Amino acid sequence: MVRLLTLPKTNIERAAVILALIVILVAIIGPFVTPYDPMQISFRSKLLAPSSLHWFGTDGSGRDVLSRLLHGAQLTLSATFFVLIAGVVIGCTIGIFSAFVGGAADNALMRLADIWLGFPPLILALGFASALGASLQAAIWALIFSWWPNYARLSRMVTADILSQKFIASADALGVPLHRKVFRYVIPNAFDVLIVQVTLDISAVMLAISGLSFIGVGAQIPQPEWGAMIADGRSYVANGWWIVLAPGVAIFLTALAFNVIGDMLRRELDPTSRRR
Repeated sequence: MVRLLTLPKTNIERAAVILALIVILVAIIGPFVTPYDPMQISFRSKLLAPSSLHWFGTDGSGRDVLSRLLHGAQLTLSATFFVLIAGVVIGCTIGIFSAFVGGAADNALMRLADIWLGFPPLILALGFASALGASLQAAIWALIFSWWPNYARLSRMVTADILSQKFIASADALGVPLHRKVFRYVIPNAFDVLIVQVTLDISAVMLAISGLSFIGVGAQIPQPEWGAMIADGRSYVANGWWIVLAPGVAIFLTALAFNVIGDMLRRELDPTSRRR
């Protein structure tokens, strides 16, 4: 965390880091500080414009938009991070295994990943989510199935490069067991590349989750997931624009912040793109 705060070199990067930290903090404590129950329906309060009583207004069922936005931060970000963590674990396990075994198994696994990557991730996720049933959990698993090949290919490439280094030959000569080579040499040396890719993927996965919810195969209304909130409010755009504006701005700013942080980390940690 300390290193992350010292990396920004421009005001935009500093603002992105601060914004990302605020969003993560809101996702952690948001459900505990909401002024109203995000699921409570009150038809007497429907479509109230933003005011001192309801800062972000109310939706078509009288639910407080700010309370739903705070709860939705936890839903959207936790789903995003779960997809990425699971995708990294599955993809890196396959990629590292493929690089170590080599031969026919390596070729088969990488051709499978190539075939998987031939389909647009969102279209592939849409197919999986439709087959699994419309829910946030189905959208999460669908995106995991769609995202693992990226990390399989990346980790295989990085691992193969590490295995070609002289210190691996020395480790082989000393009889270092396989698991120690993986956890002592491969993972630490691959960490910088992986963290850059994960940070750049946060916005893409978040947009995919929100997109699946928006078209009805992800989180279902009235769940306060940001994409579902936009889907719920699209019928009221003419006289309740604030319903879609709040989650839309939240998605835009969060995606922008993590994209800027990803570019910053790539500049600092990726030697092939580091500015001199």
